[in-house]
Amino acid sequence: MTESLSLTPPAGALVLTPPSAVAVVTTEQATNVVPLEDAATLKIKQEAADFVSSLMTIDTKDPVFSRKIDDIAKLGNAEIVASSQMSNRMLERPSQALAGSKGKGGDVQAQVADGLAKLRFTVEDLDPSKMKGGFFGDLFGVKNQLRNYFARYQSSQSHLNAILKSLDKGADGLLKDNADIEGEKTRLWETMGKLQQKVALVSALDAELDTRIESLRLTDPERAKVLSSDVLFEVRRKHQDLLTQQSVAAQGYMALDLVRNNNKELLKGVDRASTTTVAALRTAVIVAQALTSQKMVLDQITALNSTTESMILSTSVMLKDQTAQIHQQAASSTISIETLQTAFQNIYDTIDAVDTYKLQAVESMQITVDALQEQIGKAGTYLERTRANEGQKSIGGLS
Repeated sequence: MTESLSLTPPAGALVLTPPSAVAVVTTEQATNVVPLEDAATLKIKQEAADFVSSLMTIDTKDPVFSRKIDDIAKLGNAEIVASSQMSNRMLERPSQALAGSKGKGGDVQAQVADGLAKLRFTVEDLDPSKMKGGFFGDLFGVKNQLRNYFARYQSSQSHLNAILKSLDKGADGLLKDNADIEGEKTRLWETMGKLQQKVALVSALDAELDTRIESLRLTDPERAKVLSSDVLFEVRRKHQDLLTQQSVAAQGYMALDLVRNNNKELLKGVDRASTTTVAALRTAVIVAQALTSQKMVLDQITALNSTTESMILSTSVMLKDQTAQIHQQAASSTISIETLQTAFQNIYDTIDAVDTYKLQAVESMQITVDALQEQIGKAGTYLERTRANEGQKSIGGLS
């Protein structure tokens, strides 16, 4: 069963918010983009009324009348120029970034983005979990693999430090860029305020002229026609130009704010990359080293346990077999019955043979005794004769 993925970030997590698109400001919305105080509005309406009143007293063929129309045409030109120059400076930012991406450097946002991309590639390259075969391979190869990985990690330190240094420099550039943007926004806001005053003045002139012209159509239709075609036309054209420029300025202001928010998000990314990402990489390296060492120890312990288990098993088998043999031997006689019977029969035969020998020897011994007695008897006669002869010789031979 496939589990649905939750897109809700955990509490306390760093969240990078994507910027919203710059909204289009219509000319109607630009009418009151910078609100004016009531006192300023009343003053502007009075100024418009005074201008129209003075215009109504001048002959339409008088050169002063033409100069009044020129004054309307020139109304707000300085603010329009100032606002346009700020818009041009804003347009130069992406142009410089594009030119810099092909040449040397580029704007600070591009430099930071490039640094973040390099850091990502470096971290992914050094991620121990993505090592070919992992750290936990054969015991004989893990030492060399671990040594090669940490050598590569050490050699990447200078490159990693250079990336972090570049990101720190980019963060300083982003802070400076935001400070410049704030200054630009302040100046643009002031210009938009001046434009708003001119928009309000032209709007008041339009309303005042329209009222006067309508009243003149009954009494002096020719003058009403000139005022409508020359003066009101110029007022409404100027009103349109001012509103258009005010719309452009408002969008420029929002664009500057968008760039500032983008810079803030980039600063969050730089801060996270310089701290959390690098710390996570170093923690992963330390954990990989510790786990690999533990794995080597566990492999040795496993091998030793296997040897011990084998010894215990073989000993138990020997003990089992020998015990069975002992019990079997204890349950059976040590010498077979046939062997004992044969041995005893041999003894009996020997005893019988000795008895037969003795019986035969008794008879032979008796015969020998009788023969010896006969011979001794005969020898006694001779001994007596010999002794007698020796006695006679001894007496006769004394001198």
